Amino acid sequence: MSALEDVKRDITVAMKAGEKTRVSALRLLLSELQRDAKEGANDEVAVLRRERKRRLEAAETYREAGRDELEAGERSEADLIASYLPAEISDDELQAAVAAAVEQTGASSPKDMGQVMKQVMATVGDRADGKRVSQAVKGALTGG
Repeated sequence: MSALEDVKRDITVAMKAGEKTRVSALRLLLSELQRDAKEGANDEVAVLRRERKRRLEAAETYREAGRDELEAGERSEADLIASYLPAEISDDELQAAVAAAVEQTGASSPKDMGQVMKQVMATVGDRADGKRVSQAVKGALTGG
């Protein structure tokens, strides 16, 4: 079942349960997923990650401004969105994938990062965020 279908189903459940804030958050997410589908991109995971990142950035901004209630709302929405994302790869699995990619590509310096990133992303797919993979690859290539 796709994330779009899951969100639609969860909106119905939340409406029946009278969870207004959850319905509101899910409707925003549904709108973004539908827009992505209409544009033909059909990359639900990218949409989910982007929307989660937006919520976390907004939460950080609210925290810096001392608006704790708004920060909590944004973090709650980010957690809700995260529940639709595929399970993340463990740190050990990521390190193993990076080590294998470094060995396969013969990478030896940070200049080879692009090759290694391409190899690792092909291996882990949607199970790891690009930023997290980048940090792991950078650490492996700089000896950190």
